[in-house]
Amino acid sequence: MSPSSRPLRHHDGPFRVGLIGYGLAGSAFHAPLIATTPGLRLDAVVTANPDRRAQLHREHPGARAVDTPEQLLADPDALDLIVIASPNRTHAPLARAALRAGLATVVDKPLAATAADALELCTLAREQDVLLSVFQNRRWDGDFLTAARLVREGALGRVHRFESRFERFRPKPKAGWRELADPAEVGGTLYDLGSHLVDQALTLFGPVETVYAEIDVRRDGAVVDDDAFLALTHASGTRSHLWTSAITPLVGPRLRVLGDTAGYVKSGMDPQEADLRAGHRPDGTGRDGAPWGADQPSRYGTLGTDESATTLATDPGDYPAFYAGVAAALATPGTPPPVDPQDAVATLTVLEAARTSAATGTTVRLD
Repeated sequence: MSPSSRPLRHHDGPFRVGLIGYGLAGSAFHAPLIATTPGLRLDAVVTANPDRRAQLHREHPGARAVDTPEQLLADPDALDLIVIASPNRTHAPLARAALRAGLATVVDKPLAATAADALELCTLAREQDVLLSVFQNRRWDGDFLTAARLVREGALGRVHRFESRFERFRPKPKAGWRELADPAEVGGTLYDLGSHLVDQALTLFGPVETVYAEIDVRRDGAVVDDDAFLALTHASGTRSHLWTSAITPLVGPRLRVLGDTAGYVKSGMDPQEADLRAGHRPDGTGRDGAPWGADQPSRYGTLGTDESATTLATDPGDYPAFYAGVAAALATPGTPPPVDPQDAVATLTVLEAARTSAATGTTVRLD
C-alpha cells in the first residue's frame, strides 16, 4: 500500500495520539511506547472502567480519559493518529471509522478477523490517503532481529528450515474474550500468537505456496484452540515449522534456523514484554540501569555446527522502533509505515488456510 502523500500535522508540537483500549495491550505495550517516542504525545485514551481510568491518570497524567470510541472520533481535528488496542472483534469496525474520519491508524494484530476485511481496510486507507499500519512488535524481538541479520548476512548459508515457537503452560483457561467460542471474537492461540509466528516467517522468507496445520483444543474447559502447529512451504523453498501452545509444560527452543553451512538456536523469550508488564519504559523509567531490550547472557543463542559452535550474543530488542517508524511516516509524507498493512493480509491468508488444512486434514495450496 502506498504511504500517505499528504501532510498530517496542522499544529505545532508532537503528533496527538488517541488510544482506544487500556487493557493489557493498551496499558503495557502501546501507551508506554507512544509516551516515550519523540514526536508523539499520548493525548486521549478510551476506557470507561474506573480502575483503568485511575491507572491511566497515575501512569499518564497528561492524557485525558474518554468514555467511548465514538466520543474520541467525534472531533477528528483534535487528533493526528488513532491506535486501536481493544478486543479483536472491534479492530476492523474501529479502524474503518478512524480511516473514514481521515485519521492515520495503527491497529494491534490481527488487523481484522479475515483477510477480506483486512484488504478492505488497506483499500480504504489508500482511498482516504491516510497511513495504516499494524502493531507486529515481534519483528523487533532481539532473537528475531539476530536471526534476520544472520540470514541477511549469509552466515547460515542457504536456509532450508525455520522453526519458531511461542509456547506457554497455562493448563487452566483464563476468563476473557480470548477464550470465547464465538468466531467473531477472533480468540484462540492461532490468531493471537500465531499472527506473530506467521508474520515473522513471511518477513524472513517471503510468500507461502502451501500450508499444512494441526489445530486442537486440548485443555479441559477450553472452547477455542490452544495448541497449533503450522508447516509452511515458501516460494523460496524454505520450510517454516511454527508452534503455538498454551499447554506446553516443557517449551522448545524459541528459534532454530537451519542453513546448509550453519544453524542458529535460541531459547528463552525476548525480555521487552516482561519489562513493559513490570512498568519499565524504554526511556529508562523503572529499569535498574540495564539497556533496553538487552538479553540475559544465560539465554544467548548458539551459532555454528555440532563440530564447531559458538555462543552468540543476542541483538538488542527494539520495540520502540515501531512507533519511531510511525512518527517518521507521519512527519514525512511518502515515508512507508513500519509495517505494511498488506503484510497483515498475507498473514491472515495463511491463518485462514491453516484453519482449512486442520479441518480437512489436507495441505492447502495458496495462489
